[in-house]
Amino acid sequence: MSSTSSSAETPAAHARIHPAELALLASVFVVAACGLVYELAAGALASYLLGDSVLQFSTIIGSYLFAMGIGSWLSKYIRHQLVAQFLRIELLVAFIGGLMPALLFTAHSSLPASAELPFRVMLYGLVGVIGILAGLEIPLVMRILKAHFAPRWALSDLVSQVLTFDYLGALMVAVAFPLLFVPHLGLVRTGLFFGLLNAAVAVWVLFAFRADLRRWGAHAAACFGVVAVLIAAMAGADRLTTWAEDSFYGSDIVVRESSDYQRVVVTAGPAGVRLYLNGNLQFHSRDEYRYHEVLVHPALAAHGAPRRVLVLGGGDGLAVREVLKHPSVEQVTLVELDPHITRLFANNPVLRQLNADALASPKLTVVNTDAYTWLEANREVFDVIVVDFPDPTNFSIGKLYTTSFYQRADQALAAGGYLVVQTTSPLFARKSYWTVVSTIEAVGLQTTPLHVHVPSFGEWGFVIASRRPWQAPEKLPPGLRFLTVAGLPALLQFPPDMARVPAEPNRLSNQALVATFEEEWGRVK
Repeated sequence: MSSTSSSAETPAAHARIHPAELALLASVFVVAACGLVYELAAGALASYLLGDSVLQFSTIIGSYLFAMGIGSWLSKYIRHQLVAQFLRIELLVAFIGGLMPALLFTAHSSLPASAELPFRVMLYGLVGVIGILAGLEIPLVMRILKAHFAPRWALSDLVSQVLTFDYLGALMVAVAFPLLFVPHLGLVRTGLFFGLLNAAVAVWVLFAFRADLRRWGAHAAACFGVVAVLIAAMAGADRLTTWAEDSFYGSDIVVRESSDYQRVVVTAGPAGVRLYLNGNLQFHSRDEYRYHEVLVHPALAAHGAPRRVLVLGGGDGLAVREVLKHPSVEQVTLVELDPHITRLFANNPVLRQLNADALASPKLTVVNTDAYTWLEANREVFDVIVVDFPDPTNFSIGKLYTTSFYQRADQALAAGGYLVVQTTSPLFARKSYWTVVSTIEAVGLQTTPLHVHVPSFGEWGFVIASRRPWQAPEKLPPGLRFLTVAGLPALLQFPPDMARVPAEPNRLSNQALVATFEEEWGRVK
């Protein structure tokens, strides 16, 4: 090797990395992971509690990144005691970020339903504070590395090493958050766990840079206090969640579980059994039969002798219960995204009683997958398709109300078959309801709109669609609690306040229905 090339090598080429240096780089990995977790936790909580996951995640991420930018800009004003300042910032991030999910969950449960604005102020205030603190972290780490290990670092090496660890930490937690942490720890414990990781970085700094800390005892006491609070909160997380849910639901909770997709709560009291998904009421046992009888029987009875029925959504088995009342039915396929729901309603005695053990029927085949992709791959044909999805509160559900989805459903429908769709309230969400009707008509199907009063929800709408005109059936299965042949014509009458209004079809490219639905139900709330 020539002397010229040898002399051009930087000192970093031969120097052995210092353990404290490596640990400081590892701390970048940890703080990046923790910062992203707080961001994801805030977005998940906002989508659970406020709806429209795309909007919530977009605004949370945007606000967090903006706050990080502010923090990075403010870091230039920190000129002295860099190690002490970094330690304090880590403790603040650990304390505020770790407790944030618990604080937000408790606040939402304690505030009245009308107090959405104070909750949003608290949500974005916490996100902003954590973002500013997170924005201070990386610039301070880079300056500490430069100050303590100056001979080893050229600016380009310093930036590349720190940002490499930063992005790796973000990648790891982005994958682990939905697949590992939330399913096994829940949002509250996940926040506390990563708060403890931030605190662990502070404790490491406390001992690794002891010589640089002037008031070591005070810093040690602060570390101990934050760790103690987070450990105590971790130990009491279940009781906190229980208290918050009890306050929110105001009834005896018999099931409180989290699946990979949602928080599932079932309450049972003198008034009956209720199912809540992410805090939203799905049914009340005192009047769900009204909803499910109108959802199922006008279409199946009008067909005459349906043999093969497809149910999309409705993992509680209540729609399947009604389908099985038709003796001609030989096969029912239930496509439900969340296997947790189908297992719960197949095994819990209280819920099995509600669905009359419909999920144990030998005629039933359960498929736990996304209905949109399942229909895309499906080659079977069905006499009746019952669509019982949640309302289009976000884009992931909104795609199930688009022309693309109904085209796929039409392909799975027999020539003389019927498609029936639950379609939100034509009274409270009037334009949303008629948007769904227009969307179904846009794929070439004839529609028959109908509605029913369900006391727990108010006026609720449905749409029957087919290639042939719907004719009211002359008979219905025996033993129905609400629906009668004589009462069918009333379901088709829409008074002026629910009458049709102009509405464009909902397409996958724009999903206008989600914004319309959010606006209309926002006025009701």
